Amino acid sequence: MAAPSSRPGKLAIRPYGEGDRDAVVALWKSCGLTTYWNDPDQDIALFRNTASAEIFLGKRGERLTAALAVGHDGHRGWIYYLAVDPKLRGRGYGGEVMRHAERWLADQGVAKVHAMVRETNQGVKAFYGRLGYQPNSCDIMQRWLDGREAPGIDTERDDGRLDLTITYLEMTERPPHPHVVPPHRLKLSLLRAHRPTVGFYRFLYNSVGEPWLWYERRVMSDDDLARIIQDQRVEIYVLYVDGVPAGFAELDLRAPPDIELAYFGLMPDFIGRGLGRYLLTWAIDTSWDHEPERLWVNTNSLDHAKALPLYQRCGFSPYKQEQVVIDDPRILGVIPAS
Repeated sequence: MAAPSSRPGKLAIRPYGEGDRDAVVALWKSCGLTTYWNDPDQDIALFRNTASAEIFLGKRGERLTAALAVGHDGHRGWIYYLAVDPKLRGRGYGGEVMRHAERWLADQGVAKVHAMVRETNQGVKAFYGRLGYQPNSCDIMQRWLDGREAPGIDTERDDGRLDLTITYLEMTERPPHPHVVPPHRLKLSLLRAHRPTVGFYRFLYNSVGEPWLWYERRVMSDDDLARIIQDQRVEIYVLYVDGVPAGFAELDLRAPPDIELAYFGLMPDFIGRGLGRYLLTWAIDTSWDHEPERLWVNTNSLDHAKALPLYQRCGFSPYKQEQVVIDDPRILGVIPAS
């Protein structure tokens, strides 16, 4: 086991020990690192029972401030579960535990270290870049060996149906994210559509959802749809850019004390302009103004590839996953075939 860090720094860094589990898992959860497919207790046991792996904790006094897991195969090292207390970021703590892990790897005779970062996680990529890490030209490929399908993959079948993965996410307190500044030079407005007409709602829903095969509301009768969207406990907010509808968020308050973010998305012409996170954080803050016990949402593998990472970056944590099979709405004629 490695000794506590003897170099001067802001943190006292030491290996994981007995009694650290609850604090470590709480830190990982606060950083959105625990998911339904990553069991923290299993991973902690794996790292602790593997001679070529370690978990390091960085503390200020008695407060756990940062943590990471590190392992190697004798040639390449890998970083896992890097976490810094969200309230204490920007003070160099992440860099401290990273340098400690790098020294540990060097002492093990390891020549190179890798860190896997999702393409959409630009903030973490910038963090590693500041530490001298460079992009690798190799593609990483994976396959589950325990019968699971990789999250985010949908499979078209030969029988006109679709396999898809639904991910359910939740948050139980208002997240500490800073206010997201809207993109410059855009005239934005967010208005609630009180008792929207069915025609206007269908325009929003169909325009936003068609690329992702949203079909449930398309097959509803006008009367059934009106009963939902005109309920005073359903709040529909429309984002306008220069007076043009650009997207919407729908909050369903009909099952207190929970609130469901029932629908959220942008019109195709407005994707990629920095509006998604702005609208989502606004919808989250508006939901918490109602003081629910829980805010939840679901996304599936037919949605935009950045949907799940965006929800997680904005404070949602996955809690359940299920595999379902649906009739392809394009074959049924519900959605136009491309």
